[in-house]
Amino acid sequence: MLKLRLVSMLLTAAALVSLAWQRPTQTTLGALKQPPIVSATEAPPGTETLAVKWIRVAVPDRGVMLAAVARPSGAGPFPVVLVLHGTHGFARQYVQLAQDLARAGFLAVAGCWFSGAENPNNPGGTPRSGAGANAVSPPIPCPEVPPLGPGAYEEGLQYIDGLVQATRALQGARPDRLALVGHSRGGGASLQYILAIGNVQAIILHDAGYALRPVTRAAEFKTPILILHGTADGPAGGGSANTDVALARDFEAALRRNGKSVEANYYEGGGHNTFFTNSTQRDDEVKRMVGFLRRYLGT
Repeated sequence: MLKLRLVSMLLTAAALVSLAWQRPTQTTLGALKQPPIVSATEAPPGTETLAVKWIRVAVPDRGVMLAAVARPSGAGPFPVVLVLHGTHGFARQYVQLAQDLARAGFLAVAGCWFSGAENPNNPGGTPRSGAGANAVSPPIPCPEVPPLGPGAYEEGLQYIDGLVQATRALQGARPDRLALVGHSRGGGASLQYILAIGNVQAIILHDAGYALRPVTRAAEFKTPILILHGTADGPAGGGSANTDVALARDFEAALRRNGKSVEANYYEGGGHNTFFTNSTQRDDEVKRMVGFLRRYLGT
């Protein structure tokens, strides 16, 4: 009898270990082990006319990120939105998007989560070779954070986690109401962030990259997602093979098959960076972003 009981206990323990191994990690992979150190700083050269406050977000053993904080009027607390740039770097257009969201009632932060810019079709290219580099202004310098190589996904998650933690800790922020808005590589990284770390209430994919093929993990997503994508996105439209509109449509379809909360709008003829060059499309995208954020974050 004692022998049978021992065998039963061993089998139970083995089953628990097997379940723990198979269970998707949602709260630890890529997360920071120490909180970031946040401090106020002066506006970078050339950004003095932008009506935002600037902060430094120091990630231990990684580097120091620069971020612009756009505050809505009123005392708060406010839902918070973190805007993540794409491969063409931390251009002032991302700060202007944060300002638009602040005018709609959100405490919005645009952060430089890696320095410089990189062309996904030519890794290691010149600093101004990132996808759509000519569609935006030159990147705002943030030399204290390193560039990220094409495969530096987990390292990228730690930088994003530093910005998420810093954003949640801002005065007047509602830490339980946070959304990510990611363009290009910033969108792809946002998807990986919510799979690995989670604790985000909404996500907007803005001509996002799908390098890690999140379509294969559609069943794991629990966060409401808004997809905004140009139908001409792809290598010929200023993006890359990873931003092809077919990948966005496949991801949307997979989410719907799995009963997930997803909204999508595709801009006919829109390229990877038409948001930055066409005011009509930009206005429509911002309107859709604000409506989506209000539904899932409130104001």
